[in-house]
Amino acid sequence: MFKIKVNNREVEAQKGEMILDTLKREGINVPTLCHIPGLFPTGACRMCVVEIEGYSGLIPSCAMPVQEGMKIETHSPKAIRARKTIIELLLADHPDDCLYCVRNGNCELQNQAEELGIRQRRFVGEKSTYDIDASSPSILRDPAKCILCGKCVRVCEEIQGVSAIDFVERGCKTEIGTAFKEGLNISSCINCGQCIIACPTGALREKSNVKEVMNALADPDKHVVIQHAPSISVTIGEEFGLKPGRDVAGVMVTAMRRLGCDAVFDTSFTADLTIVEEATEFVNRVKAGEKLPIMSSCSPGWVKFVEQFYPQFLENVSTCKSPQQMLGAIIKSYYAEKEGIDPTKIFSIGVMPCSAKKFEAERPEMVNEHGTPDIDAVLSTREFARVIKMRGLDLNKLEPGIADNPFAERSSAGKIFGATGGVAEAAVRTAYNLLTGQELADPVIKELRGMDGIKIAYIPVGDLKVGVAVVSGLGNARKLLDEIVAGRDDIHFIEVMTCPGGCINGGGQPHYVDMDAIKARMKVLYDIDRDSAVRTSHNNKYIQKLYKEYLGEPNGPKSHKLLHTHYTQRDVLK
Repeated sequence: MFKIKVNNREVEAQKGEMILDTLKREGINVPTLCHIPGLFPTGACRMCVVEIEGYSGLIPSCAMPVQEGMKIETHSPKAIRARKTIIELLLADHPDDCLYCVRNGNCELQNQAEELGIRQRRFVGEKSTYDIDASSPSILRDPAKCILCGKCVRVCEEIQGVSAIDFVERGCKTEIGTAFKEGLNISSCINCGQCIIACPTGALREKSNVKEVMNALADPDKHVVIQHAPSISVTIGEEFGLKPGRDVAGVMVTAMRRLGCDAVFDTSFTADLTIVEEATEFVNRVKAGEKLPIMSSCSPGWVKFVEQFYPQFLENVSTCKSPQQMLGAIIKSYYAEKEGIDPTKIFSIGVMPCSAKKFEAERPEMVNEHGTPDIDAVLSTREFARVIKMRGLDLNKLEPGIADNPFAERSSAGKIFGATGGVAEAAVRTAYNLLTGQELADPVIKELRGMDGIKIAYIPVGDLKVGVAVVSGLGNARKLLDEIVAGRDDIHFIEVMTCPGGCINGGGQPHYVDMDAIKARMKVLYDIDRDSAVRTSHNNKYIQKLYKEYLGEPNGPKSHKLLHTHYTQRDVLK
């Protein structure tokens, strides 16, 4: 550590770090539009420029390492004029439809224009015209609102390893697009929505299902059922001003009832069901010594990634549907029979942290025997918050309620699905019981927790030493899969979550999330697990009842018909 001067005040800096990191640690806010923490800086937007004594021009603080003795001015008149000019130039070719934009009030370009006091248009010219790309089932792309910061391109390539979008053309004609300027639906896009989280404007947003949901709620002939994924209750509060790390499951259930939903269910219940099915499938494969390592199938972006880029591993992917799709199938079969409801009259909604869940719900494999989809509409966390606000509700002012049985009771193993490592940890707890007839002495597997992109644990199970790998972010999945292709054979179970950190950082979650917020979300899920009376999926009494009354046995004929599916190789551009 050494001293530098910032705005005539001495601050501590660390050798090798960038000026921007030093400033952030000191609580000095320097704006940026292109910076992504953890990735090599590009200095593309130039919004973070500062004045440094001894340098003739302005310097991008994100790309300049600190040096001992530096004297920096972060908000000098020269720096502020430069930032203001950049924003004014961006606004000169930006649509004037903020009132209609999904990011209104939550847009970095808008925020910076406000902070810099921009009140009139200084630059006027002919505006570029673009077509909106609405071809994807999950993501809507509006190039007119793109400011060419490049964050979406970098996330897609450097973090996710997909490279579905990139800069095309040159000079003033530069834009971000897909290969051959085709629609996202025939690109290599895996629908994860991490580009949406990265985008500072409304150029990328989720494909909205709000209209379909509102129409269903207003239709007296529809029996509207809603489910919420494990991570939703620990993230949606942020959309109502609550600090990250608050579990608002109770008031969220109340909001769902106030909206007019006829039944409210917890997807964590079928997370337990998924674990029982997947752990049984894993044990069967271990005993047979085939199709190992088994790979989780809960994350639809990951499944499409395998279909496109690693089809040789399709037989390794678990045949289990995701918890969302399992509950959708159970609702339109067991629940419909139990309640005497025509399945075609049920409108089933999933509230999910993931834009790829919209794609998953539309897969042709996810249609039931009545010809209707298991899930009729998927709302992201952001969309669901908008629906709540549209109805004049505020989570801060509601009394907590409880979800409806038979799909309300869950173990904490089902709840930790929301964090990277949660699926694997829950699966190990149940697989251990299936293989040994005993319970794990300590259900917590610390090696599988945390934010590392790849985590490995070796679990003694009787005479076996089971290798378990946990991966988040598809760039990391590439690394592990390439090692297996090269001959690595010490891994038996692999959990992959498409988004870094897992569902708590999914593409449908609130914008402007930093690492501290993601860790706070993760911590509350593990606190719930620590304090839970039932911490294993197979000990959920309602799961046991479902098998006894309806499904028969795990991996049995009825379970396979309702809860399992198959995947097929895709051309990389489909």
